[in-house]
Amino acid sequence: MSRLGGSGPTPAQPRALRHGSRDAAPPPEPVEHYVDSAGGYQLLLRVAMSRQPDVLGRLTSTFGAHGGSIVNLDIVDVSVTAITRLIRVLCPSQDAARLIATAVAAMPGVELQMASDRTFQLHRRGKIEVQSRLPIRNAADLAQVHHPGSEAVARKIAEHPEVGWRVTSRSNTVAVVTDGSAVLGLGDVGPAAAMPVMEGKAMLFKAFADIDAWPICLDAREPDEIVRIVTALAPSFGAILLEDISSPRCFEVEERLEEALDIPVFHDDQHGTAVVVGAAMLNALRVVGKRPEDVRLVVLGLGAAGMACTQGLMRLGIQDVIGFDREGAIHQAMEGLNRNKQWFADHTNQGQFTGSLEEALRGADIFLGLSGPGLLKPEWVAQMAPDPIVFALANPEPEVLPSEIEGLARVVATGRSDFPNQVNNILCFPGLFRGALDARATRITPEMKAAATRAIADSIPADLLSEEYILPSTFNPAVATAVADAVMQEAQRSGHVRPAGPRILL
Repeated sequence: MSRLGGSGPTPAQPRALRHGSRDAAPPPEPVEHYVDSAGGYQLLLRVAMSRQPDVLGRLTSTFGAHGGSIVNLDIVDVSVTAITRLIRVLCPSQDAARLIATAVAAMPGVELQMASDRTFQLHRRGKIEVQSRLPIRNAADLAQVHHPGSEAVARKIAEHPEVGWRVTSRSNTVAVVTDGSAVLGLGDVGPAAAMPVMEGKAMLFKAFADIDAWPICLDAREPDEIVRIVTALAPSFGAILLEDISSPRCFEVEERLEEALDIPVFHDDQHGTAVVVGAAMLNALRVVGKRPEDVRLVVLGLGAAGMACTQGLMRLGIQDVIGFDREGAIHQAMEGLNRNKQWFADHTNQGQFTGSLEEALRGADIFLGLSGPGLLKPEWVAQMAPDPIVFALANPEPEVLPSEIEGLARVVATGRSDFPNQVNNILCFPGLFRGALDARATRITPEMKAAATRAIADSIPADLLSEEYILPSTFNPAVATAVADAVMQEAQRSGHVRPAGPRILL
């Protein structure tokens, strides 16, 4: 199979293989041909079949026995004894595809060389690549972009470091850094297994904000080591995105990097989620006609995202907050709290409530869950204040399914794309980093995050807001632009920007 790769908003384009490649085969059809209108599951098989007249018929019968049908069949190699074919089979489910692959592997006269699905084919040899912005067509081009031209530019940067932001890729490059300890939906899978997820994040940067991002998956767990490595790598990047680092280490890593570096550092699991939750909450409150200062918020789950979301919502005006972790309601009399939960105890739950989650929800206006599946009972929602707001954001299974509280909650949001009001960080980080890079920002402040929150919320005109439309589409290109503009203006207003350096470069 050929590699699927590329750059820009449509990254999956077929590419030809080198002549004589061991994987040589006709390139696949464009990606959209993999998608069946009925949403079927597509299996790609590469099989070497003995040249007996009944083999293909037996294969077809095997597919049909498990509900599969041939979408496409290509001959990729022919020898005296065998014909090698690339066969795409539409299957009713992934389980059916596995049964088909197992049955084909056991067939006499057939050698199963490869079985894969569309997702794995899209990931083949990775999803990102480096491309030159300038062609090298002759000796003059070579001299300018490499030797001696790059030496002259390097000397100027050594004299005036600010120039580097104008004449290198650093001004548009983000490092996506993880240790693989808290990958969404997977947990601690380690740095190697985190790579496909980080590559996907890099693709989103490029597609939604034209930012070049690169995954940095670290075989390191101690905060000291992570901080040391990222600090050493920082001169190559214009900003750092921390991703999927487990709590509470993520707090220390972010704080120390913010102190050590003069470039933006942003932990998306905390602050990206908080920005989008804040935007959704502003619009949800507008829908139900309540003011932030008048509502009571109950939070379940006080990891990185829960802490950041609470702090963000309090900056928006919500002050009556009760938070729960595995030990119950957080209050000042609790002992052994880490630094972040001690902050929570000191700044929330002013009535020192110590009861259950069910009791806390009686009369509450908002439930915010960043915890686990099935932890919110529909009967508890029924006891909340009129027109309750429920943000059940555990992924992939929320604290309660929207269908379970239909008619009980006025506004419901989840982290899933198959329900209305998906809280998706993609509404935040591309535009936020675009604005920070364009402003030459040295850090991302709480005020810049608040500006991003309001820009997302205001992307929906007031007359279009509804219970099922409190967040704009993730594919609305105006959102990233609005967020970038708001963040850039706030960075410039606050003065957290680096000097431009000399304008004459000779």
